[in-house]
Amino acid sequence: MTIIKIAAVPKNSGAAFEVREGQRLRVAGRSIVDFVAFNLHDLTERFDQARTKTNQVKIFISTGDVLYSKRNNPMLTIVEDSFKEGRHDLQKGMCSRKRFEMVAQGTAKRIFAEGVDINPKASQDIPDHGCWENLSSAVKPWKISPDDIPSPFNIFQCMRIDPDTGIMYDTMIRPKDEAHVDFLAEMDLLVAVSACPESGRGQAIRVEIRDR
Repeated sequence: MTIIKIAAVPKNSGAAFEVREGQRLRVAGRSIVDFVAFNLHDLTERFDQARTKTNQVKIFISTGDVLYSKRNNPMLTIVEDSFKEGRHDLQKGMCSRKRFEMVAQGTAKRIFAEGVDINPKASQDIPDHGCWENLSSAVKPWKISPDDIPSPFNIFQCMRIDPDTGIMYDTMIRPKDEAHVDFLAEMDLLVAVSACPESGRGQAIRVEIRDR
């Protein structure tokens, strides 16, 4: 396959790309990537966490699984996944400035499985923007409202979910070396990614688009 685009996305920033049906999209890095998708010809049709989980009766997806729209149409198929240390997340939403503030103030929760607490507490340590702002900025040229951005597929975000209580624990598990997820586009798409700030620990990511 021919690489037609390679783009670096700096930490705590976002970017959007048009991907055509049959093209292959790679998202690569060592830290969390918030990933969303829209039907390029009808931007009101967008990726849906619930349909993706329900249609495949599981909450963790990897090679061979499909990302569905809310209209139950296949949008992307995962054709390769090199993240072996953990699993990707389909439960959480996006971080944002307000979310960081709420956790710092104790009005929202974030618990780490390892028992550590790396949530920023002081106002000067709280990122002034997060994935919601990054994705909002990325899709603004297509006139997509921030409120219309769907809950994302959180690549490289390994969560531990208690089977009895349902408590969602963040973990420190990330790729030891650069890992990637390759998707096959099942329709013409607008996709957007955010290189998550991870409370200051996030890193730049890379996006590649390959043609048939």
